Amino acid sequence: MTESTIHVRVGPTKKDLPHTWAPPRLLHSLLLFSSLLPFFQFPKPLPHSLTTVFAMASNRNGVQRGSAKFDRPLKPRPRPSSPSPGSALRRATSAARNADAVPGRVRVAVRLRPRNAEEMTADADFADCVELQPELKRLKLRRNNWDSDTYEFDEVLTEFASQKRVYEVVAKPVVESVLDGYNGTVMAYGQTGTGKTFTLGRLGEVDASDRGIMVRSMEDIFADLSPNTDSVTVSYLQLYMETLQDLLNPANDNIPIVEDPRNGDVSMPGATLVEITDQHTFLELLRVGEANRIAANTKLNTESSRSHAILMVHIKRSVLESEDIVSSQNDEASHLTKPSKPLVRKSKLVVVDLAGSERVHKSGSEGHMLEEAKSINLSLSSLGKCINALAENNAHVPFRDSKLTRMLRDSFGGTARTSLIVTIGPSPRHRGETSSTILFGQRAMKVENMLKIKEEFDYKSLSRKLEVQLDKLIAENERQKKSFEDEVEKINLEAQCRIAEVERNFADALEKERLKCQMEYMELVKELEQKLVLNQERHDCNSSVADNGEGPASSSAGEVTEVKMLLETERSRRKAAEEEVEHLKNQLGNHTQTQAGDVEIIKLRNILEDEANKKKRLEEEIIILRSQLLQLNFEADQMRRCLENGSSGSTFSAMDSSRQSQFKDTANGQKSSVATLFEQVGLQKILSLLESDDANVRIHAVKVVANLAAEEANQKRIVEAGGLTSLLMLLRRYEDETVRRVAAGAIANLAMNEANQELIMAEGGITLLSMTASDAEDPQTLRMVAGAIANLCGNDRILMTLRSQGGIKALLGIVRCGHPDVLSQVARGIANFAKCESRASNQGIKSGRSFLIEDGALPWIVQNANNEAAPIRRHIELALCHLAQHEVNAKDLVSGGALWELVRISRDCSREDIRNLARRTLSSVSTFKSELRRLRVDY
Repeated sequence: MTESTIHVRVGPTKKDLPHTWAPPRLLHSLLLFSSLLPFFQFPKPLPHSLTTVFAMASNRNGVQRGSAKFDRPLKPRPRPSSPSPGSALRRATSAARNADAVPGRVRVAVRLRPRNAEEMTADADFADCVELQPELKRLKLRRNNWDSDTYEFDEVLTEFASQKRVYEVVAKPVVESVLDGYNGTVMAYGQTGTGKTFTLGRLGEVDASDRGIMVRSMEDIFADLSPNTDSVTVSYLQLYMETLQDLLNPANDNIPIVEDPRNGDVSMPGATLVEITDQHTFLELLRVGEANRIAANTKLNTESSRSHAILMVHIKRSVLESEDIVSSQNDEASHLTKPSKPLVRKSKLVVVDLAGSERVHKSGSEGHMLEEAKSINLSLSSLGKCINALAENNAHVPFRDSKLTRMLRDSFGGTARTSLIVTIGPSPRHRGETSSTILFGQRAMKVENMLKIKEEFDYKSLSRKLEVQLDKLIAENERQKKSFEDEVEKINLEAQCRIAEVERNFADALEKERLKCQMEYMELVKELEQKLVLNQERHDCNSSVADNGEGPASSSAGEVTEVKMLLETERSRRKAAEEEVEHLKNQLGNHTQTQAGDVEIIKLRNILEDEANKKKRLEEEIIILRSQLLQLNFEADQMRRCLENGSSGSTFSAMDSSRQSQFKDTANGQKSSVATLFEQVGLQKILSLLESDDANVRIHAVKVVANLAAEEANQKRIVEAGGLTSLLMLLRRYEDETVRRVAAGAIANLAMNEANQELIMAEGGITLLSMTASDAEDPQTLRMVAGAIANLCGNDRILMTLRSQGGIKALLGIVRCGHPDVLSQVARGIANFAKCESRASNQGIKSGRSFLIEDGALPWIVQNANNEAAPIRRHIELALCHLAQHEVNAKDLVSGGALWELVRISRDCSREDIRNLARRTLSSVSTFKSELRRLRVDY
């Protein structure tokens, strides 16, 4: 047996112990021997009884190596109640005893690593230097076999604690605070090789139960976030020898640390930020980061981290501020609530895996590893100084001594919720490092943070919400507007139907009255003929021509006098009726001023209405009598001339021919009447009536001019007599719909003559027509205006002037009417314009895009190219073919969808000339050919 040095540790002597405790000598000797036992080597196993005693002694020291059975119990006396001077109970501050009282205090948990294989061999005969009491949240650090220092922590985790339990007691409260909008930090501190990286960064690829805090925290974060409104970004850094490097992008190896001077927030511009949406992506990022992290093999740890790893998880959540109920004056809750405000909560979770502190003579670091160890210890020392200063409430905290303390400025003494887990080992060889780690955790428990939630007003979310509400309101407004327009259209149709029915009834009544007047007139004519026959007989009997002439003349004069007397009687009646009406009006006014009863007012109104009706009937009778008087005067003059000339036979034949021509004119209708009026009255007289103050006279005069202008033979005379100027003046001066409609029709008739078109343009006719088109609502008026502009669009010489004065835009404005007849005139005008423009382009007079395209006519042309109405469709198809003949218009036609209409026209058009023109256009324009080849369309 080789010699070995025996170190004997002697406990307290007998005289140092209190007098109240005096163990037997045998037991005292055994206890002393048991304390020296680990330093001896025995060639053979110890006897069973001695082993039992050693086990009992070991149990007394607080560590049980195995189970032992005693034949009879040995009950040593209890230890003295008063502790020795060196074993004072070490506790945290009052804030540590009441952890829940200060929510911002740094929470510290201690975790014991189980013995590794090396320690099981080297320290097999030594007891652990720590004893855990998890139920009391205490830890005892042994000084020797008798004395120990006791410390209290927020959590005490044994070597058998699972990773799940470690996460739930250490990191889960911090993760929940981060999800609520606070910043949070989870940090691991301890000697190298005590399990910091295992606790924080274990991926759990082989065994899922080994997942560390990083993986489990992201699982909870993803489970609580909404992918539609929330976002998560991750950066993974390492602090290596006071240089901040990016683990996700190794080329980025010198990241600056920037502090906001306003609020002290620390940021790392240039660090890689990766937005993640699932756990798989996060695990891939952790694998990349762990692969790039610097590690080395030392005596204490085969994979010793040589840098501090910092995982930063940035969370952005959209939340709604709680709605406030508006209370009424009686302090009762109202149904009105203030709208909730969209907020954005920006929080950050920082997980810090610190490099382990080490002593160089134990780790065996040399060369570059020695420099790494110095840098690690220096940064940890700076962190310890900052925590000491915060725990002692010093005015100055040296955060700027190290980049590590600058990065953790918010975690200690800032606004973040922080949890610290300190990891220790059981080996008594490293009792100094274990004690230093425990004291670091004790000081950290005294640090208090001011938790602060970080919320910002979410303007983007509110803007999106308001846009959605606005779209809904616009849609609802459009629906209501459409419903209102439909209702108005329905009412208009009903009104038009009623008006048409009234007009028909009025026309029927007027026709009946006219027939009645004709019958009465014919009866009067017969009576006059009979009287003429009697006068003729008297003339045959008498021999004297003078006497024969006086009879009929005196008879006719008597009849005229009788009619005049009747007329005077009717005038007197009318005058009396007017005086009566005026008298009743005065009575009604006096009665209104004196506020008489409603019954009398109603009676007076009825009397006034009756008198007004009587007056109207009297006026009609007066008009009829006047016409009869004029007719009788005319016939009497004719008869007198015949008698004076002495040719009675010719007179009778003239009278008969006059009657026959009159009946013929009545049968032929208005056209012959207008022609007769034109011959009898004269054009100049008719044109002068256009300026009459009487609206009815003006309307009848413009109708006569319009009918005259319909015949080409009269157009030149009307223009030379100033009729065109008078018609344009009517459009400019009067707002009566009927006058404007008939005047526009007359101008449209005059515009059919090419000689008159330039004169119309010279006198500003297109401007007046455009103004009339913008103001008019009646479809017939718009049809007349569109017809006049369409006639002007067929003249090549006035094309530029027509466009510059707004002729095309006026046509496009008329389409708002939607009436088929109006749209047909618009389509005719566009077709005429396109044809003239195409002719000017072929002759080299015009270049560039079509004026129709520039003025925005193309969408309407494409929309109505396949209109159900044949006239509209035919004109639009022709206009489209003329536009498509020129390469400069091709791109606009393709982008506007006209190409498909051209293809349809080339296949389905009913007119062969338009169909052939469309085919030639598609085959001659290169843009159309390339586009059709690209779309693989045959034409």
